[in-house]
Amino acid sequence: MSPLEPALDLFLAHVRVEKGLAENSVEAYGRDLRRYVEHLDRLGIPAWERVSRAEIQAHLAELVQAGLSPRSQARALSAIRSLHKLLFAEKLTAGDPSDEVESPRPGRKLPSLLSVEEVERLLAAPDVRRPAGLRDRAMLEVLYATGLRVSELVSLELNDVNLETRVLLARGKGNKERLVPVGAPAAEATRAYLAYARERLLRGRRSKDLFVTPRGARLTRQGFAKLLDRYARQAGIRRKISPHKLRHSFATHLLAGGADLRAVQEMLGHADVSTTQIYTHVDRTHARRLHERFHPRA
Repeated sequence: MSPLEPALDLFLAHVRVEKGLAENSVEAYGRDLRRYVEHLDRLGIPAWERVSRAEIQAHLAELVQAGLSPRSQARALSAIRSLHKLLFAEKLTAGDPSDEVESPRPGRKLPSLLSVEEVERLLAAPDVRRPAGLRDRAMLEVLYATGLRVSELVSLELNDVNLETRVLLARGKGNKERLVPVGAPAAEATRAYLAYARERLLRGRRSKDLFVTPRGARLTRQGFAKLLDRYARQAGIRRKISPHKLRHSFATHLLAGGADLRAVQEMLGHADVSTTQIYTHVDRTHARRLHERFHPRA
């Protein structure tokens, strides 16, 4: 038995009896702390008095490498702190080495995205022989070409898009305006929609909105999300797709291609560049997965 084990039993009895913790909470403490004790045993630590801040930090680093979530890491550190606090209070150690160990920061969830090949299949899904298909193809192309929010896409007006200079005016959060470049395929798809489909959808009605329905109204966010879901299934994309995934894909693919972070920030309409930096993490994560999968010495 580990020489550290008796103190662990003392702690678990303390939280069960003195703190009155539920049994599942006690078991969770036990799992976290047994893993910690195993770590200290591997390091050859013979007594709690010999544990320092360095050993605790090394254990937290092990948890990161094992793939534990930031929430699980924080829970483990909480258990370790409680244990050392009790040992110090009971005068079993001269100090508390966990005192200056910082809690792991909760990680931001990385946005999921489509591969370039999946985007190509999605863009090709609408039937451009129909007016609605031409509209949908133009909307998908513009969304992927510009990284607009879906609310910005459906609220575009005719005068917001200049197909000659290939620039559009987006109105973002707080009605803040920004100019966003439009790629050639998106401009061409929009031109085809305007030349043939829009008037047929309107059937003589008048509208200032760029993307319209046969009732003469603008397409809603919910309506576009349903269309996107249908086209994703047609394209053979099995997982759930949202308009925001195309925005994520736009940003990540741009940065992967070498685009400047500040330029991508401006195109997305982010007030703070730290919001945009999440996409650099996505790109690095994707690159790491590819390396682990294909490199012979990964």
